[in-house]
Amino acid sequence: MSEYRIETDSMGEVQVPHRAFYGAQTQRAVDNFAISGLTMPKQLIAAIALIKHAAATANQEVAGLKASKAKAIRNVAKQIYEGQFADQFPIDIFQTGSGTSSNMNVNEVIAHLASSDDLNVHPNDDVNCSQSSNDTIPTAIQLSAVLALKEHFAPALAHLIGRIKEKAGQLQNHVKTGRTHLMDAMPMTLAQELNSWAAQLEVSQRQLPLLIEQLSELPQGGTAIGTGINAPEQFAEHFSRALSELTDHHFKPAENFFSGIAGQERSLAASSLLNSIATTLLKISNDLRWMNSGPLAGLGEIQLEALQPGSSIMPGKVNPVIPEAVAMVAAQVNGNHTTITTAAQQGNFQLNVMLPVIAYNLLQSIEIVSTSCMHLADKAIQSFEVNQDRLDEALSKNPILVTALNTEIGYNKAAEIAKRAYKEKRPVLDVADEMTDLGRDKLAQLLDPKKLTKGGV
Repeated sequence: MSEYRIETDSMGEVQVPHRAFYGAQTQRAVDNFAISGLTMPKQLIAAIALIKHAAATANQEVAGLKASKAKAIRNVAKQIYEGQFADQFPIDIFQTGSGTSSNMNVNEVIAHLASSDDLNVHPNDDVNCSQSSNDTIPTAIQLSAVLALKEHFAPALAHLIGRIKEKAGQLQNHVKTGRTHLMDAMPMTLAQELNSWAAQLEVSQRQLPLLIEQLSELPQGGTAIGTGINAPEQFAEHFSRALSELTDHHFKPAENFFSGIAGQERSLAASSLLNSIATTLLKISNDLRWMNSGPLAGLGEIQLEALQPGSSIMPGKVNPVIPEAVAMVAAQVNGNHTTITTAAQQGNFQLNVMLPVIAYNLLQSIEIVSTSCMHLADKAIQSFEVNQDRLDEALSKNPILVTALNTEIGYNKAAEIAKRAYKEKRPVLDVADEMTDLGRDKLAQLLDPKKLTKGGV
């Protein structure tokens, strides 16, 4: 048996590997775009398969697609969605900017597998009926993003916020030195510090439902440029209904197909939200690294769980590996967002022509931010221990405690006490007792770090 077979498309004959289920257009893309070795995300291929499944139903209802063909298309599309035939989608992400090659890749695989001796399914006329790559790929980006955000990201973010709040509940009585500009500031509780992290994450979390709702407005049905050419009048409504039934999520046609095909504002908004959360994750990771620093020459306020040896040459060294990994994820997501921002600008006239790279970077960001939330929650936040002795030692010598004396002795006198306490490396209470006539008992009450965490005068 020959290693290759001959397939034809509108441009002529192409040699295709005999074992391949795809056809000529896919092979041309494989030959033309051997650029990175990075293939289209499996989530996007699954989304295109769902689109073909729903389109087959809609086309059977409104475009006269034979029931036998529609059923055959749905059967194969379901298998692809479930992860079968994954090796049949080899096209590089750096391909034609509309993603036409990947759309035709799925069309050809479905047509090949759905055809039989008694049934000839055509990749363009049947599988791609009432569709264009120009509305299918933007729809696939939005669909895959919605599913990933709902199924993975939203639960992971909620899990992290819950873990932080749970840990904060255990740390209500642990008072520490606050810091601004990396310098000693007024005292606070560890619970206040952690609840601040949770609140920062919740700012972004509250935006998620609206983002998902916007992503659920699909341009499918606009076909080539938004006019809906070659798609029956009711195709978009039937398609959205069929897709909603498949995914148990409400999708609807976009109000303006032209904008959904020419622009990528929804994808950019999703990337922006992920970038915002990644920025907060970086802040939390850096706080954990600083608080864990030491164990002797750093802050040493907490001790993160020891997960692995930290050095190939220094025995006993243990590093904050989870916060470091999450910090790198934040850097990657920031880079992805820059790429998506640039790509979203390429909506020249009626079509954005950087769709594949938008899909790749957006789905990667969703995946790695989701897993980072889980790792940070379960391998850093949940398990760190507090070094109370170090907290108490730093608090007792914190010259900024004199802020609480401002209303009693004035700013200038308090500054004198702070400078002397710092210079002599002595507790503020002792120095204030020597330099004022307030009495030690009243000073102890005024300078009580626990009371200072509650504000007031």
